[in-house]
Amino acid sequence: MSNENKTIYDFDFSLIYEYFASLERQGPGSPEATLNALSFIDNLTDESHIADLGCGTGGQTMILGGHAPGHITGLELSSDFIRIFNRNASRLGLQDRVKGIVGSMDDLPFEKGSLDLIWSEGAIYNIGFERGLTEWREYLKPGGYVAVTEATWFTEQRPAEIHDFWMLHYPAIDTLPANVAQMQKAGYIPVATFVLPSNCWTDHYFAPAVTAQQQLLARYPGNKGVEEFVAAQRHEAAMYSRYKDFYGYVFYIGKKIDK
Repeated sequence: MSNENKTIYDFDFSLIYEYFASLERQGPGSPEATLNALSFIDNLTDESHIADLGCGTGGQTMILGGHAPGHITGLELSSDFIRIFNRNASRLGLQDRVKGIVGSMDDLPFEKGSLDLIWSEGAIYNIGFERGLTEWREYLKPGGYVAVTEATWFTEQRPAEIHDFWMLHYPAIDTLPANVAQMQKAGYIPVATFVLPSNCWTDHYFAPAVTAQQQLLARYPGNKGVEEFVAAQRHEAAMYSRYKDFYGYVFYIGKKIDK
């Protein structure tokens, strides 16, 4: 198996966490995109309860904490990420309203019907878009919102190279209309969708990753596993540069309705 054909799951998880812990965001996004999505949410008060599922180290969560009222819980499998998350919340003076906890998005530690908003940037793919929307809906209050980003095809047809790349890494990737239909089927009004601008990938994800990759290689000179991991990350960036007209992340914002 060549390096470029390895999925993220083919690498040691401790290496994955060490690498991504050094990044402010663990996936494409930007403060502007987060705030744009937040502008479609109209039910939040100081008493609101928000969950950011798959929060990583909280790059987007801290933006939410600085601009949205209510209490925010970040949920993430990695205790290392959560330590960084809570340190960031304290540094920004948000610790009274923003807290990170270790947990899994497929076994949420919240009471059903208790959340006003479920947020998830670049993470719902871990359990699948349709499954996530369906299962998470039970934890929302009536009229609660969900806001997630999901890798999405922009066209019905695409070059074989990028098609094969995504079939290897995330075969569930679908088109925007298909995802909206899944959101409706799961019991939401599709409030808004928008494509994340390319700078969410290039400036806010791939550019900072260059330094992180160099630092990782320097810490583990001659380590074949590290070299293969870095090569896979660089291949992902090259594929985006070549084929960004055919795919990207889309923000999907939905409002829970009674079925």
